[in-house]
Amino acid sequence: MAQVLEFKLPDLGEGLTEAEIVRWLVAVGDVVAIDQPVVEVETAKAMVEVPCPYGGVVTARYGEEGTELPVGAPLITVAVGSPDAVGPAGAPAAEAEGSGNVLVGYGTQAPARRRRRVRAQLTAANGTAPTATPAPAPAPAPAAPEPPAPQGGPVPVISPLVRKLARDNGVDLHALRGTGPDGLILRADVEAALRVEATAPATTAAPTTAAPAPTAHPEATRIPLKGVRGAVAEKLSRSRREIPDATCWVDADATELLRARAAMNAAGASKISLVALLARICAAALARFPELNSSVDTEAREVVQLPGVHLGFAAQTERGLVVPVVRDAHARDAESLTAEFARLTEAARAGRLTPAELTGGTFTLNNYGVFGVDGSTPIINHPEAAMLGVGRIVPKPWVHEGELAVRQVVQLSLTFDHRVCDGGTAGGFLRYVADCVEQPAVLLRTV
Repeated sequence: MAQVLEFKLPDLGEGLTEAEIVRWLVAVGDVVAIDQPVVEVETAKAMVEVPCPYGGVVTARYGEEGTELPVGAPLITVAVGSPDAVGPAGAPAAEAEGSGNVLVGYGTQAPARRRRRVRAQLTAANGTAPTATPAPAPAPAPAAPEPPAPQGGPVPVISPLVRKLARDNGVDLHALRGTGPDGLILRADVEAALRVEATAPATTAAPTTAAPAPTAHPEATRIPLKGVRGAVAEKLSRSRREIPDATCWVDADATELLRARAAMNAAGASKISLVALLARICAAALARFPELNSSVDTEAREVVQLPGVHLGFAAQTERGLVVPVVRDAHARDAESLTAEFARLTEAARAGRLTPAELTGGTFTLNNYGVFGVDGSTPIINHPEAAMLGVGRIVPKPWVHEGELAVRQVVQLSLTFDHRVCDGGTAGGFLRYVADCVEQPAVLLRTV
């Protein structure tokens, strides 16, 4: 006899409490192996394929694509054990002897002398899991079709978001006919009911000769703050609430830095990126000004200076702004930094970053110059203490060696937590960074 096991949405780590179903990788009736990915979900940090720890036949899926589920909510149910106990879509399997099917981790069982037929019951209306029951006694005469669910009884809704949308807008779910599988009520059904209600006449009073009402404005577009966008909104709001930040900035002549990079790349070795050189400069500056490589423990009322530099960098993707983290940036050379920046950037664009690659940063480098802007006052990436911003590098008139010349100029800005240091420390950090940009040989004194 097959045993039906329920697989719940697991804790994906890093404090995540919910995930949105992006794409189902299996259908009801499919045979899955142990640790086979069954669904792709989007958390507040990354896209993740979730593997199922059971091998068997999928008998139910919970949630449509686009549904947001909390951690611990049912995801799928799997019939494990005898391979022929449950067939596709939970239907009873045929009475064939020795099917020979093998489920990974369970093996083929010898055919029993006597088999009991089982029936998988899936009630999509109330979300109960399929269960196997013995064959019932001879059925009575066919009964009349079952009437609609009475008021106050269960309604075919799986998504908690759909229930909340109906509750907030006073929609009676019992009165709706779902358009999903087995009559499942979807978000679109609730929204359609709201549109009908909005266009229905308020009263049946006799028409009057009053002037026609003005044309209503088009309905506003509402974009849910969830997934990556929701996580960014929460983190930035917390940063603004908790961190008393300040910003200082300076223009720097980046001509020599660009020449140094061109010389390094002309040597024939691996190409060095500009952001990798800026990362080397940041690591050297933080070694001189460790106050900015820290966080604030508000409960203990202590500034925690961190031993190593885990450098975050802002990356804009189709899913929104993410901040991957280069581990141990202080111990990497320019070539290693270039390779790691490239790997994390590609993973960010493809949505493959893991939660571990998006957390644990101690300082952030924000190259907003790629957007064609000169300056910015960014919000600190909580719980870090500072962020270096780099604007676009453009030719500008500049006094060089006592004469006016056209040089490659960049604006550098530092936003810092005023609790960890005063303006003197922040200014010293930024001035050192600018000196390294203008004269890269300054780095030789720190390596």
